[in-house]
Amino acid sequence: MDAFFEWFRWLYDTTGINLTIFYDAFDRKRFVGGFFTTIQLALSCILLSVLIGVLGAWLQGSRLKLTRHVVYWYIQFFRNTPPLVQLYFFYFGVGAYLKTTGGTPLVSNVTWAILGLSMYAGAFNVEIFRSGIESVPKATVEAAQSFGFSRLQAYRHIVLPLAFRVCLPALNNNLVNLVKTTSISFAIAVPEMLYVSAQIWSDSVNVPEMMNVLLVCYVGLVGLFVYAMHKWERAMRVPGYGG
Repeated sequence: MDAFFEWFRWLYDTTGINLTIFYDAFDRKRFVGGFFTTIQLALSCILLSVLIGVLGAWLQGSRLKLTRHVVYWYIQFFRNTPPLVQLYFFYFGVGAYLKTTGGTPLVSNVTWAILGLSMYAGAFNVEIFRSGIESVPKATVEAAQSFGFSRLQAYRHIVLPLAFRVCLPALNNNLVNLVKTTSISFAIAVPEMLYVSAQIWSDSVNVPEMMNVLLVCYVGLVGLFVYAMHKWERAMRVPGYGG
């Protein structure tokens, strides 16, 4: 392994291609940490945004007009404003009021990134799940109610599983976009791949090399995610639906 890392030092000395993340242990540790932070951030946002989508789609069918209006305006706000502006709003706006008497933030930048990005993607997920719910025949819901299912039980055990299969392709697209959007958390100093890469190229003056490394890493990460989601989509496909 040492010989492998030293080859990149030789590459730098010979050609000027400066990939410090291979031959410099400090830079390598920083970049690996940023890579795993990106993965953790993406997974956290995916799980939370899906939960928001499921809950929001159910609340859209509430008998209370106020509840439906709250969900409607939540969707309008997060779908029609840039995600970067939303992050700034949470971190600098709301976060400014959530501090201890000593000035220490009560909510970390990582938590704000997870919350902000999840709320952004969740607004799209609500509409995605709503479209799936509307595709479930009303006769199916009526049959569940005739067996004594409550509205929540019918949603959990019958409507949602069917709707989830139908809306999975659209959900996959939104979640893939969410994985890519995690890079904007750089703006509030979350130590993900882009943030640590900027630190590395500032120290080592190797901007072209690190930009190419970032591109390869994001293509590989998103590619693996897309492959896994497509496999899952094929496994859960409703026979006879959508060709």
